[in-house]
Amino acid sequence: MTGNASEIPDHYRGVWVRTLLETPTRRDDQTFVRWLQTGLWHADLRVPAGLERPTHAPAQYTPAEQAALATQQGFCGVTEVQARAEGEVCTWHRQIDYQPPGLTPDAGWMAFESSERVIETGVHGVYREVWGRLPDSTGRSIVLTHADAGGGPETRLLVAGRYLMRVRARTAGWPAGTVAGTSLAEVLAREPTSAAAWLDFEISFGALDGEVWCIERSTLPALEGKRLSCVLSAGDGTHARVALDGEELPWRIVEWRLEGARPAKC
Repeated sequence: MTGNASEIPDHYRGVWVRTLLETPTRRDDQTFVRWLQTGLWHADLRVPAGLERPTHAPAQYTPAEQAALATQQGFCGVTEVQARAEGEVCTWHRQIDYQPPGLTPDAGWMAFESSERVIETGVHGVYREVWGRLPDSTGRSIVLTHADAGGGPETRLLVAGRYLMRVRARTAGWPAGTVAGTSLAEVLAREPTSAAAWLDFEISFGALDGEVWCIERSTLPALEGKRLSCVLSAGDGTHARVALDGEELPWRIVEWRLEGARPAKC
């Protein structure tokens, strides 16, 4: 997919907040949902309202905490937009996913009511989602990747305006026999001894306040509320210099577009 992919229209860029989900059996305006979109890449985080937020590591989660955190959702990958006679279809090609693979592609019909509000309806399912774009989430668009020296999964940083998301997949693969449409909760129920490995997956979202990243929500709740030092520079144009939480590492530049994003407070 990435080899033939092209950048999507500019009006998709930014951070989008889902304010409403409607299905034939459900109405949800409480789940914390953030979709960060760059020119090509996306990251998405969904945390149900009222979910217990333990402050310890996945290895110390209780069975009840494991079951609750398994209801979170989040993914990262490449976005594709197609103009059709009936309208615009946006497809999110998930390369990293907190949940096991779904039964159908993640695609929606997109109707922009204004530059800051878009209505999504299902291509492969019956639903309606209302999205609003966060202020100060356009202007700069950055995607960086860092390969783990020990052979673990890559970590990705995505920036839109004054917002940053960090994505690190789990090391463990899905158990043999996991079929499309299975939920993470079902995987944990079948093999509870491996729960910590499957829950050790990070998608963190927060605002950049100057050189500080304030983490608002994360699939790893112990990170929430942390303020981490964060300095980004373009380096040689191929590799960026990132000083994050006192550690400076080389990151490969996937996207780097700056257009006068202004600072703001957390």
